[in-house]
Amino acid sequence: MKKRIIAIEEAPKAIGPYSQGVAITEQTETFYFSGALGIDPKTGKIEGDVTQQTIQTFKNIDALLKANGLTADNVVKTLVFITDMQDFPLVNAEYSKYFPNNPPARSCVAVKQLPLNGLVEIEIIAMK
Repeated sequence: MKKRIIAIEEAPKAIGPYSQGVAITEQTETFYFSGALGIDPKTGKIEGDVTQQTIQTFKNIDALLKANGLTADNVVKTLVFITDMQDFPLVNAEYSKYFPNNPPARSCVAVKQLPLNGLVEIEIIAMK
């Protein structure tokens, strides 16, 4: 997969660790993953504050990616759901650690409630 980050001056710059867009320029296999919560796979429970849940969410995403021969670099789009927009900076801090370079395109929305009363859920699209 050849991934090209889209960053143009004629549109607003990204205000966080995401790209305006991502172009894929070679034949690829596309992976659509369901939203991941901060569920501990050993206990089946969500524990901790939004930072801890975000870290666990990325561990779960990483496991899904690795099981399919992928890494964070293969992710081209994310959709982040949070239950409180006040938590955005905390989620963003962990997000930027997971995607330190050439981050994927991203949307982030606040929702009233998530399954199992989670505080954050992240859905990804990846390409190989």
